[in-house]
Amino acid sequence: MTAQDDRARVRRAAVSIGLTVALTSALIIAGGVGLLLAVIVLNRRPEGGDHEEGFPRSGGDDDFVIDVDRILPAVIVLGVIGVVLLAAVAWFAARRSVRPLGEALRMQRNFVADASHELRTPLTALTSRIQLLQRRHERGEPIDETLQELRTDAAMMNDVLSDLLLAAEGGASARAAASVDDAVASAIQSVQPLAFEAGVSLRSEPAGPLTVTLPPVTLARVLVALLDNAVQHSPSGAEVRVRAAREGGTAAIRVVDRGSGIRGISPADVFERFSRSAESGRRRSFGLGLSLVRDVAVRAGGSIEVESTSDAGTTFLLRLPLAS
Repeated sequence: MTAQDDRARVRRAAVSIGLTVALTSALIIAGGVGLLLAVIVLNRRPEGGDHEEGFPRSGGDDDFVIDVDRILPAVIVLGVIGVVLLAAVAWFAARRSVRPLGEALRMQRNFVADASHELRTPLTALTSRIQLLQRRHERGEPIDETLQELRTDAAMMNDVLSDLLLAAEGGASARAAASVDDAVASAIQSVQPLAFEAGVSLRSEPAGPLTVTLPPVTLARVLVALLDNAVQHSPSGAEVRVRAAREGGTAAIRVVDRGSGIRGISPADVFERFSRSAESGRRRSFGLGLSLVRDVAVRAGGSIEVESTSDAGTTFLLRLPLAS
């Protein structure tokens, strides 16, 4: 969403609120005036009708008088009701006027949290590679390959930031397509340092020519989130596998770990923001990774679910529409 879109949205909200306040206030005032006229009509009497005999009349038979002591309580009650109703209208208008601001603040907080989470895994991998580079340099071993991997990690971080900004602005290309095998290979390369430190091996099964309607960097960061989650919850010496296959008009991508399963929370709830299972893994989890995976999958017309979970491990199933 661009700044021009934001300004247009604010203008529409201002016009809507102004019309609502004006129409509601007009109805309240018209209703109050109508009630006041009704009270006056019901409490009128012919002039001199209630006076003692012989009281002089100043007009004809069609003249009427209103006793102030009868009308004044009704006027006061109507005035109080009008003030209360207008106050309610002002409260409602204030709530509606700040709603876009509240939504903007919520989106800002979500973006900061999402960006921090999405950069957390690449930064951790980058730190691991730097430590490996330092050890190889001290031992006099070749470091060209590690330097190339560092450049790849830095490029991946730049791509992730660009993808997040495009998603925040609603500018991600709906026609972009990504190869599943290429995205899996890129994700495994990004998570490999973390898996090595945890003593977990990563393995993928080639899917063949599968292409999905999602930008390559977006698919890669979705798979990084799934692999990172699997590595965190896998014991040392275990294996995390990625399998992809064509199922109908979708690409079904499964990430299988050999952890202890999802505990302390419903499998459907792991995709909610800031939700965490009883076993949080080796590193502190903020409960955002799987929520981001779900958001991306839904925007792309796909889905993510826990296909199975038990003491023998958990399988996440990501479905994405195939590119035409």
